[in-house]
Amino acid sequence: MSAPRESQERVQALRTELARHDRLYYTEARPEVSDVEYDKLFRELRDLERAYPELVTSDSPTQRVGSPLPEGQGFEKVRHGVAMLSIESLFDEAEVRDFESKLRRFLKAEGGDDFDWAVEPKFDGVSASLLYENGEFVRGVTRGDGSVGENITANLKTVRNVPLVLSDTVRALPSLIEVRGEVLMQRDRFQRFNRLREAEGKPTLANPRNATSGALRRNDPAEVARYPLEFHAFSVARLEGGESFPTHSELLEALRDWGLSDAGLGELVRGLDACIAYHDRLEARRFEIPFDMDGIVAKLDRIDLRERLGRTARAMRWQYAHKFAPVSVTSVLRAIEVVVGTNGRLTPRAHVDPVEVGGVTVRHTTLHNAEHVAGLEIAVGDRVLLERAGDVIPQITGVSKKASGKAPGDWDEGVPEELCEEIGVRTGVTWRWRESFVVPEACPACGTATRAVGKYWMCPNGLDCPPQLVGRTELLCGRGAFEIERLGKKLVRQLIEAGMISTPADVFHLEPARLLELERWGEKSVNNLTNELAERRKVAFERFLVALAIPEVGSATARLLARNYPSLDELSEADEEKLATLEGIGPEMARSIRSHFQNDRAQALIARLLEGGVEIQYPDPSVAATGELSGRTLVFTGSLEKLSRAEAKRLAEDLGAKVASTLSRKTDFLVVGAKPGSKRSQAEELGVAILEEQEFLDLADSGS
Repeated sequence: MSAPRESQERVQALRTELARHDRLYYTEARPEVSDVEYDKLFRELRDLERAYPELVTSDSPTQRVGSPLPEGQGFEKVRHGVAMLSIESLFDEAEVRDFESKLRRFLKAEGGDDFDWAVEPKFDGVSASLLYENGEFVRGVTRGDGSVGENITANLKTVRNVPLVLSDTVRALPSLIEVRGEVLMQRDRFQRFNRLREAEGKPTLANPRNATSGALRRNDPAEVARYPLEFHAFSVARLEGGESFPTHSELLEALRDWGLSDAGLGELVRGLDACIAYHDRLEARRFEIPFDMDGIVAKLDRIDLRERLGRTARAMRWQYAHKFAPVSVTSVLRAIEVVVGTNGRLTPRAHVDPVEVGGVTVRHTTLHNAEHVAGLEIAVGDRVLLERAGDVIPQITGVSKKASGKAPGDWDEGVPEELCEEIGVRTGVTWRWRESFVVPEACPACGTATRAVGKYWMCPNGLDCPPQLVGRTELLCGRGAFEIERLGKKLVRQLIEAGMISTPADVFHLEPARLLELERWGEKSVNNLTNELAERRKVAFERFLVALAIPEVGSATARLLARNYPSLDELSEADEEKLATLEGIGPEMARSIRSHFQNDRAQALIARLLEGGVEIQYPDPSVAATGELSGRTLVFTGSLEKLSRAEAKRLAEDLGAKVASTLSRKTDFLVVGAKPGSKRSQAEELGVAILEEQEFLDLADSGS
C-alpha cells in the first residue's frame, strides 16, 4: 500500500521546514524555534518515514546517521584533488608587514593602492573538505597530510549544519564544488557535553579541538552524532559548471546562499592596517567568542591576484595567519593527587600555587591520565606552564623550569590543606620535592588493587570504595534520577560515615529513629525527608535507569531505552544486537548496557531499590505527546493538593513537556500550589505565564 498523498506532502513539508530551520540557526544566526520544537518536527518526519519506507530519500535529515564500519576496518584513504596546504604563521606586526612587502614585490605593485583582504578567525578546530556534485553531498575528507586524507563522509553527515543537498532557491548550483572548512564545537556546548559524559560514567574530554578530532575518527556514526559538532566554511578548492566569482567575498556569499554556513565573524577590509586592527579586536574578544581560536587568517580578496601569486611548496602566497599571543602563566606544581570517580576511574589532578590565567584563578587542574602526565615530563616542584587558549579550565602544557637541588625549607608546610589529614598528607598524593607521578598500585580510597582498562586505571571495588559509593548515591538522589532534594553531598557523606548507607538504594531504607540520633537532625527534618522519600518512591522508568549509573547511559539514552522497552525485565534481557538497532545507540554502548545488567552487583542494587518500595512508572503508550504542554518548559512551586510533585512532573513529561527547577525567560509556565514563595513574583517580572494547579490539570487533560 502506497503512502497517502497527505503523508507524502507532509514529509516533503517537514524536510523543507527542517532545512529552513538549520539555515536560520547556522547560517543566519536567527533561530525561530527552540531545540524542543525542532526535535518534535524531526521525530514527526522520522515516524512518517518509518510508517512509509518508500518515502525515505538519501537527502532526508533522518538519513544523517549511517552504519558503523566493520570492526577493525579503518577509513578509506583519499588523495585530494587540490592539496590542503598549510598557512604561513606570523607572530607580530613586523612579520605581517614584511609578508605584504614580499607580496607586493612579487606582483610588482610597490607603492600601489591598498589591497582588499578577507579576514576571518583562525579557529582551533579540525579542517575538512566537502565535495558536492550537482548539489548533493557525496564525500567528506580529513586534511590528513595535506595530500592524502581519510574518507569520513558518514561521520560528517551527522553534523547538523552540513547540508546533504545544497539549496538552489537563491542562485543556480554548480555541477561540482569542493568546500573547505573547519569542524568545531562551541565551548558552552562542549562543557554541557562533558557534563553529560561525566554523568554517564565516561571520561571527560580535554578540550573542544581534541574532542572534535576524536569524534570524527570514530567508526560508528551514531556515536559521532552525539557530539555537538558544527562545520563552518572558509574557502572553495574547486568550482565547476557554474558562475565564476572575481572575489573571495562574493564566493563566500554564494556559499551562504547555497546553505553552507560560516561563523559570521569574517570581514572585508582594505589595507594592512585594517588587517592588524581586526586581529587586535578579535584578540581582545577571544574569550567572548564561543569558539576557540588562536589567531586570524587574512586572504587577498581578488581571485586573479591569487592566481598570479600561486603557491610555495607548503603554503599559498596570498594568505597568512597572524597568531594571538598565548594566555600563558607559570606556577609551581605543589602536588598530584589521584581522584577516584563515580565509576572507579583514577584521574590524576595537579595542585599548583594559586595563579590567575585569563581572568580565572587556578589552584588545580586535571591531568587526564597517567599517559598524559608522562608526556608532560613534570615532577613536583617544577615551575610549570599553564595556558588558557579558550579552554574554561587552563591546562598544564609543559615545564618552564625544572626543580633542582634540595627542597626549600618550608616545602612541607606548603602542601595544600585539602590534601592533608591529622597524621599527614593523604594516601595517593605525590607531594615530595622532585617526585614524579606513578599510578598507585592500590586505590588511595579503599586499598583495592588497581587495574588498567585501556589508557585508564580503575578501582574495581565498586560500592565498597567510599568515593564511588558517595558519587553513585549522589547520582541516585540527583535531578536526573530520583530528585531527593534534601539529600545533598554533605548529608550523603554523613549517612555513609554513620553506616546507614552501604549502597545507594539504602536511602529508601533509612530508619527515622536512627536519623534522629545524628547531629543536626531534628524531628522536623526527619519528617520532611521521610515524606519526600515516600513521594519519590514512584519514579519514571527513564529516571530509574539514570539512577542505576549504567556506564555510557545518561538522561537522553535512558529516555530512549524507556520508550523502546516496556519493562525493566525486557531491557535486562535485551542482547547487544537488539540494543544496537536503536537510533543513537552504537555497539560500544550496547555492550556496556548488556554487561551492566549481567553484573550481580547491579542486580543486587535493583533488588534493594524494589525492596525499599520503589515503584517504576512505565510510559503509557496510549498517551501521545500532543496538546498545549508538548514542547513547553514548566517550573513547579508551592504545595500541590491533588498530585504529589513527583506525579505532576511525571504527568508533564509524559505529555512532552520539560520540567525545570529554575525560572528564566525561556520558561513557558509556572505551576503554582499553596505558598509559592518568591517564584510567583519572579515569574511576573519575567512575563512567564502562571497556572494554578487546576489550570495545569485542565491543560494536561486536553493533551491526553
